[in-house]
Amino acid sequence: QVQLVESGGGLVQAGGSLRLSCAASGRTFRTYVMAWFRQAPGKERDFVATVSESGGSTDYTDSVNGLFTISRDNAKNTVYLQMNSLKPEDAAVYYCAAGYYTARRPVDYTYWGQGTQVTVSS
Repeated sequence: QVQLVESGGGLVQAGGSLRLSCAASGRTFRTYVMAWFRQAPGKERDFVATVSESGGSTDYTDSVNGLFTISRDNAKNTVYLQMNSLKPEDAAVYYCAAGYYTARRPVDYTYWGQGTQVTVSS
């Protein structure tokens, strides 16, 4: 089992950057695929990015490809999401998730953090 705690959200102007972090408990962090999802008010939880267990493989939703970067540090039990050129439509609660295989659906991930709010002003 793993517990996830996100941090790094906040208010940023359009065009700005934020880096989200997700700290995981437990010794098995390196065995999980990690992902970031986001959920805006009244909308479904959407896939943002995922990173493989070793960090060697990543996948992004089209709208953030080239703007966001997911990475992980297995020595620190932490996964990151660097978000650049933020737009108002990127505003949402961002969730960190851990799973056993690479996927884009929320249902495929077993463990979730509590979320961190990202607000982008225009």
